[in-house]
Amino acid sequence: MLKSLNLKQKFTILLLVILTFGLSLSGFALSSLLRENAKQDISSTGLILIQTMSSVRKYTSTQVNPELIDKLDTEFLPQTVPGYSAREVFEILRKTPEYRDFFYKEATLNPTNLRDKADGFETEIVERFRNKSDLKQVTGFRSIPGGDIFYIARPLAVSEQSCLVCHSVPEAAPQSMINLYGAANGFGWKLNEIIGAQIISVPANNVISKANHSSLVIILIVSTIFIATILLVNFFLNRQVVIPLKRMTRIAEEVSTGHMEVEFELMSNDEIGNLAKAFRRMQLSLEMAMKRIKRTHGSTGDSNNF
Repeated sequence: MLKSLNLKQKFTILLLVILTFGLSLSGFALSSLLRENAKQDISSTGLILIQTMSSVRKYTSTQVNPELIDKLDTEFLPQTVPGYSAREVFEILRKTPEYRDFFYKEATLNPTNLRDKADGFETEIVERFRNKSDLKQVTGFRSIPGGDIFYIARPLAVSEQSCLVCHSVPEAAPQSMINLYGAANGFGWKLNEIIGAQIISVPANNVISKANHSSLVIILIVSTIFIATILLVNFFLNRQVVIPLKRMTRIAEEVSTGHMEVEFELMSNDEIGNLAKAFRRMQLSLEMAMKRIKRTHGSTGDSNNF
């Protein structure tokens, strides 16, 4: 089939094959790379949110809690709980469009409020932090009934002595807190002990769709550039190769029929120009040979007259 095509068509097919092969070969690698970049981007945002929530916790523990500690005996104030403050601030943050898909949980092994109780998967993460003191962060994907999620987790430790006022032993805790939550959960904590994990999660399709969108944009840009390259190559090939070859072919056909007055034009000094010079030398040689033949035939004819 290729033998029946002209030179420009063969070059076009070759470039299209290269484009298809190149996009296919790099598609998987590009998708993986962009997915990893999307994960890193969301991880960076998640870490900023975790650090922000840690700052809220510290502010509540060091500045809010001391101011309201005297009121806890008669009335339990959730605003004095660092975890409560962090959750409330995060819910306010989620009302903005750029953070509405993010979720925050302080997954705790032994929480006062069972809302923060770590499930089986979260418990494994917390135990990893407890068993490896140098492990500071865990990321990955998790399947849940509502769909896959991407999560970033960091260890949650008892960093302030004031936390032990409510979580050391039930006898030391405010009576109002015992009345609300009971004395069965949220006690026995120790200073600097890892009691849970701060977990930021986002639907996995956010990561995948972001990566796919980036892949599509890059592929469109590369394809556009490559198609433009194909057009430019075809234009250059047509101007510098195809048209001169067609002109030389036409002149060679005229020379072959005895029209020696036509000349091969020297349009360049490249290979096409060298080919034209070769044809021109061949034309001169052919013209000289034909003149010799005519002279030979002329001399023979004169001899025959005597």
